[in-house]
Amino acid sequence: MTEYEVTSPRTADYNCIAWAMEEDDRWWSPTSEDYYWPEGAPQEWTVAAVIQTLILLGFSPCNDVSIEPGFQKIALFATQDGEPSHVARQLPDGSWTSKLGDWEDIQHELTGIEGEEVTIKGENMKMYGTVQQVLKRSHP
Repeated sequence: MTEYEVTSPRTADYNCIAWAMEEDDRWWSPTSEDYYWPEGAPQEWTVAAVIQTLILLGFSPCNDVSIEPGFQKIALFATQDGEPSHVARQLPDGSWTSKLGDWEDIQHELTGIEGEEVTIKGENMKMYGTVQQVLKRSHP
């Protein structure tokens, strides 16, 4: 993990995909009825299903991580075995923001959280693999 800036206190109130959708009051997951998941979205946790869900929310796949005024961009990460592991959101200055599980929100370079394992504050954590898809949607 490269340098990052902690931007919020530690909380388990929401997860990375909720944070990417600009929500900080609930967890998003298709794997439990206790969590929010958009109506009509696939009820599985695969890269293809997450992309389909994001398309339902107005996103479209793109290959460009540069800033585009009027657009919100997110990045979907997956581990080596192909399991979705993380979603990050681009900030207006071109940096990225992420919610680290039930840890803090951070601001970072997009590839700064790529990898398979890292030690943070003395704890070994699985990391997020690599970016699998960048998506964008119109955003005022």
